[in-house]
This record gives sequence, structure tokens and C-alpha cells, in this order.
Amino acid sequence: MDLRIEAALSYDFDAPTDLLLQVELARAAGQNIVEDALFTTPVEGFVRIDGGSAFGTRAWMQAEGRLDVTYRAQVTIDRPDPDWAALTANPPRTMTAEATSFLMPSRYCPSDEFEAFVWAEFDGLDGGARVAAMRDWIEGAFRYVPGTSNSATTARESFVQRQGVCRDYAHVMIAFARASGIPARMASVYAPDVDPPDFHAVAEVWLEDAWHLIDATGMTTASRMAMIGIGRDAADVSFLTSFGMARMVGQKVDVRPV
Repeated sequence: MDLRIEAALSYDFDAPTDLLLQVELARAAGQNIVEDALFTTPVEGFVRIDGGSAFGTRAWMQAEGRLDVTYRAQVTIDRPDPDWAALTANPPRTMTAEATSFLMPSRYCPSDEFEAFVWAEFDGLDGGARVAAMRDWIEGAFRYVPGTSNSATTARESFVQRQGVCRDYAHVMIAFARASGIPARMASVYAPDVDPPDFHAVAEVWLEDAWHLIDATGMTTASRMAMIGIGRDAADVSFLTSFGMARMVGQKVDVRPV
């Protein structure tokens, strides 16, 4: 699948403010970037650094006053959708250092609090079959309701409220997987099926010594996602992190099949 992407952000800063931008596609297996370009109004100290787990890129800069950012790209996705039933789990003692780090609870995903629930609810299932069942449970039990959560909402609160947006669905999926002994992390992606159109958050789970994308909202699948960044949870993959006061003026994300 080929996707054409355009993301536009506008913010106001009253004083010189350092910020970290993460909107550019990662150059990674499963996706080939045909072309891409990032444009900003004048900023100071622009420099790119590696993203989380050395995946993708982030950009440091300092802005004051009005900041306009536009990112345009065309990408070819050649990533297959997983056959969940065929995937087995790795015993924890055999996991790589990278996978092991994503077994642990994190700020938005207190997975240790979900162990009793997942082992009771999904008893008898393992590996990819358990991951698929957890994804189906979340999609069926939750309602996608913008405005019902905020940047402080954790998987615990989303689980109780049974509603939220993509980041909340992903946090619960990640917490369920880690509570089941399956490493999981958050991925920020672009996808054409997201409603309303926006930056999208999904989970990645570690099965058979590889990462596999899974969307608990049911809006999209691995073969239709273009990845931006990865991290423990939303704190690591925010499209804009401001180290000072910022006011959002506008934001638009447009992702279309070519």
C-alpha cells in the first residue's frame, strides 16, 4: 500500500521555548519512504536525534511566537498483517535485552495491577491467540470518545471508565500484554482509516523474537500503518513535547492511499 501523508501543526510560544518534535516517518523495515520533507517557520538550534530505542528520529528546536510545522511524505507499506493464531510467545528467560525492558510497568501502563484480571479473563490462551483475544476484548468493551481522557490518564483509569481515544486503547493493550508476560510498547503511526483523522497510537507486542503491530481500536491493521516512533507509552512518542508553556493554534493530519 502507498500512502500520502500531510501533517500541519501551529503553536504559540510567549517566550523562547525548547521543544521536541516527532512527526517524521521512521526509516525502518516494512516501509519505504519514497519522499518526505519537514518545513518550519524560523527556529533556533534545529537538530535531529535518534528516537526511542534508536527507532526513527526526533528534532530539537527552540521557538518563540508563532510556530508552524508542515510534514509531507509518500511511503510504501510492505508489512504483512500477522497471523495471530500461528505466533507463539517467547519464554521470558530467552528474551533480548530490548524486549525485556518492555516487560516492565511504566508511567501510563501499570501492568502489574492487571495480572489477576488477564490470567482469569484469558486463561487457556497463550501467545498470539491471547494477544488477539485481548485486542478483541478491548475493542468490544470500550467506546471511542474524544475528550473523555487527557495527557494524565493511565491504563488503570481507562480500564475503569471503558472509554477513551487511541492512546488509551493502546495503553490498556500494552498493560494487558505485559501482565501476561508478553513485552509490549507503544507505536505512533499514520494510517488512512483513523476517524477523526489524527496522529494514531497503537501497540506492538513481542512474539517469536519479533515485534508485531496491533490496533486495539480496530480502525487499522499493520499493513496500513506508517510508523513514526516507539516507546514505553505515550510519554515517549508524543508528536510535540514542549519544555515551557505552549498554546495550540491548530492541527491537521491527512493520510490517503495513493
